[in-house]
Amino acid sequence: MTDDIDYEIDAEDLPKRVERKELGSPSVIVDDVHITYRVFGARRGGTTQAKTSLINRAISAGRPDTGPITEVKAVRGVSFIAHHGESVGILGTNGSGKSTLLRAIAGLLPPTKGRVFVSAEPALLGVNAALLPRLTGERNITVGGLALGLNAREVRERTPAVADFAELGDFLYLPMSSYSSGMGSRLRFAISTMQTPDILMIDEALSTGDASFRKKSTERIEQIRDGAGTVFFVSHSLGAVRAMCTRALWIEKGQLVADGDVDEVCDAYHDFVQNRTNASAGANLNR
Repeated sequence: MTDDIDYEIDAEDLPKRVERKELGSPSVIVDDVHITYRVFGARRGGTTQAKTSLINRAISAGRPDTGPITEVKAVRGVSFIAHHGESVGILGTNGSGKSTLLRAIAGLLPPTKGRVFVSAEPALLGVNAALLPRLTGERNITVGGLALGLNAREVRERTPAVADFAELGDFLYLPMSSYSSGMGSRLRFAISTMQTPDILMIDEALSTGDASFRKKSTERIEQIRDGAGTVFFVSHSLGAVRAMCTRALWIEKGQLVADGDVDEVCDAYHDFVQNRTNASAGANLNR
């Protein structure tokens, strides 16, 4: 058992296997993308810059000493092409760079090196979208809908459906600070799925709420997937990836390990995680 594969989702909660569609023109091109974070004051262990350039010394003049600067290479030379009509799963252990890559495709994080080309504005669907705790659920729906590109009339028309889907009841008119964590997660998901984009990116959305709401969320994702041109899906659930995707990318330590048929890549990834878990368990027993 490992956190890198989710065994929590029951088979009956999973969507039906997605039908393979005839692929259209390219919708996303990722060309040799690298993403490097610079961590100030971190302990040594990454790639630490021993020498500081004259410009960096000038910028740092007058600042308190923050310690060494460590470079964390989150994504390293990833390239692939996705097409309209394709559902692509992204697999990888914790910290492998999956979500970082997704944010780069969405335009939320500029690559350190390389380029990303998209045929339409991507939409990143996740349960971690920021909501404003002092505002009511109704006002958060309005803010979220406008941020997604809906106009005021469209937001007003869709607000009752969003509130009903999130099961808010009278809490719709109370501030978010009074919500439980489950209510907040349900509302985030409901707001994120108010419209169907041409390029949809789903980041761990199936872990939202209890089993009943998770089933509702998978059904909503199915509807969005059927209407979207291209879908990227990040999840630790191999069952969900197999059901919702026709192709899978496996990323490990920021590098693309495998790209191909969803079942073949999922099988290889499962074996990798199981072997790593068994090796770790054996090492603990030998101590």
